[in-house]
Amino acid sequence: MSTSNTAASYGSVAKTFHWLTALLILSNIGFGLVASWQAEAVQAAGAQPSAADLARAAWLFSTHKTLGVTIFFVALARILWAVTQPKPGLLNGDHRAEAILAELVHWLLYGSLVLVPLTGWIDHAATTGFAPIWWPFGQGLPFVPKDPHVAELFATLHYILQWVLIGAIALHVMGALKHHVIDKDATLRRMLPGNTRGEPTAKQPGHALPILGALAVWAVALLGANQLGWFPSTHDAPAAQVTQAEAEPGQWQVTSGELSIAIQQMGQEVSGQFANWTANITYDETPDAEGKHGAVEVSIDTGSLSLGSVTDQATGPDFLASSSFPTASYAAVLRQNEDRLVTDGILTIRSIEVPLSFPVTLSIEGDTATAHGKTSVDRRAFGIGDSVSDEGSLAFDVVISFDLTATRAE
Repeated sequence: MSTSNTAASYGSVAKTFHWLTALLILSNIGFGLVASWQAEAVQAAGAQPSAADLARAAWLFSTHKTLGVTIFFVALARILWAVTQPKPGLLNGDHRAEAILAELVHWLLYGSLVLVPLTGWIDHAATTGFAPIWWPFGQGLPFVPKDPHVAELFATLHYILQWVLIGAIALHVMGALKHHVIDKDATLRRMLPGNTRGEPTAKQPGHALPILGALAVWAVALLGANQLGWFPSTHDAPAAQVTQAEAEPGQWQVTSGELSIAIQQMGQEVSGQFANWTANITYDETPDAEGKHGAVEVSIDTGSLSLGSVTDQATGPDFLASSSFPTASYAAVLRQNEDRLVTDGILTIRSIEVPLSFPVTLSIEGDTATAHGKTSVDRRAFGIGDSVSDEGSLAFDVVISFDLTATRAE
């Protein structure tokens, strides 16, 4: 069998691309459906997923994403090969309507083989967290920010376009079976192993009308989804709210800042921030008789956490349990420990108190101070994520960090 196409037959390379793509797509549709069902079960109200449940969901999504990226590159290689080869003509090109539909479906298939995995890949790159792609080239994409709105938009596009792809596959299969069973021509057989030829009709449908038809199908699908309200509404993410009561002498008014956490899930870092928290700080460069420079009290709205694709899980009943414990707090004194400033205090989450020290890097210029610090806690000390005992699925240590700017009260 020749590796190249002719006007009447497909070569071995084209056939290999065809059946490899079919195998990858059908497998990935299955993985995607099962992964979605598993995710719904994990996130169901009142569900208490085990470590095995979470690991299974992550494995299914990682497999789906990795196969999707594979399909993308296989599709590019297939398209590059196709443009260098003659395309065997249709065996029923003189049946105008049927021939135009067949070519339209082919354009839908070629376009979808690129668009569906690409939109899914962008969704993954814009999302923080959960289920990495299994390859050594990183999880991001150039020019794609970590932005939940970008992720939501491309997740919606991925969902819509996958149904266009599934519809095109169904029409393609029905067309091949119709040629084989009813027309009894060589359309299907010339894509099977062997040297089957099929002489095309002199009349062929051309490309312009099928391409316009394929574009119209995509447009109708997107417009219809928009009418149904599937696309996310455009709005700006809420700014972090850092508040403080009217400062008294000796206190510092926090003017801006970030309170962040980072976890390791399935070997990948997932980071996020609390949007709403308050801070009351007193600080004096000269320590008092007990060696204290001041004190800090922080109150945190646990439900304001944004942690990428695992936000709902993180604020759910097995983790922060925001509905039952809406507030976490940290109260500490500031003291000099050898050559650096530290906070020594108590962190309270889910009404459980745990001692916690923060090393603090502080810089004061006039009446403006900038400070940042980072430390880690063991989530198990607060009864967080007890159902996930496998550290490979979810690490025990949670990194807490802050960056803030404050001004001295007069």
